[in-house]
Amino acid sequence: MTILSVTRGLWGSSHPGPTVVVTVLTAALAVSAGIGVERIALLGFAVFLGQLSVGISNDAFDAERDREVGRSDKPIARGDLSVRTAWIAAIGALVLALALSTPLGLGLLGAHAVFLAASWVYNAGLKATVFSLAPFLLAFGLFPSFATLAAPDPELAAPWAWFAGAALGAAIHLTNVLPDLDDDARTGITGLPHRLGARPAAALAAAAVLCGGIAVTAGAAGWQPEQVPAVSWVFFVLVSAVALLALGLAIRARSGRVLFRLVMLAALLLAAQLVVAGGSLAG
Repeated sequence: MTILSVTRGLWGSSHPGPTVVVTVLTAALAVSAGIGVERIALLGFAVFLGQLSVGISNDAFDAERDREVGRSDKPIARGDLSVRTAWIAAIGALVLALALSTPLGLGLLGAHAVFLAASWVYNAGLKATVFSLAPFLLAFGLFPSFATLAAPDPELAAPWAWFAGAALGAAIHLTNVLPDLDDDARTGITGLPHRLGARPAAALAAAAVLCGGIAVTAGAAGWQPEQVPAVSWVFFVLVSAVALLALGLAIRARSGRVLFRLVMLAALLLAAQLVVAGGSLAG
């Protein structure tokens, strides 16, 4: 294999979409929280490498399962990338991610380490259990604190941001697995969304987004409705409208790509609302 083909295989195995989204969201939250440019760059690169480790390790753990179900979209399953190379890259990215987190402080290093540990534990097998949601609640509950812990005067994010982050994580997990439910079931992956079923999982994800939107809107304004700025109300209306539409479709026994896309759109709007409220993240 050439260096170019290996690089392509590693990037394809990294789950590029989520990797880029989480990295961009991290940087956006840091900008919104008023962190300096150098710290934002270091934080963004550390998170990017961490997400590479999560994505590549996921495909390495799932190599046999992906081959069984004929996942032609997976470089390892296609034979474009060896499992050994994937493991070397995943572990290397993990070590570098933690090394780059260190200059930003022990608080950020600890939070990033917990985030990555939760992600790797999920990949290693927790995703096949009824507790599959737990790593997402922990990891994304911590996620808003990345911006506040990377500041020169580090502190954890406010409780409402923890709740909103956990709600976002719940929505991501419950929705992200929906397209693969059948393939997962054939290979013994029976996490919480699989046990709930597609429509109940989508309904729960939509409800989580709605609760997260309420937390961001009210929490960032000190739980005083009259202090909520107009832009926050706009985002809250958008998040609520999309989430309620998805919830209604799920309750009416509608499923499929439309429902999947609606819940993902609601989750992205919640993430954007969290960025808009970034100036109030600090606890």
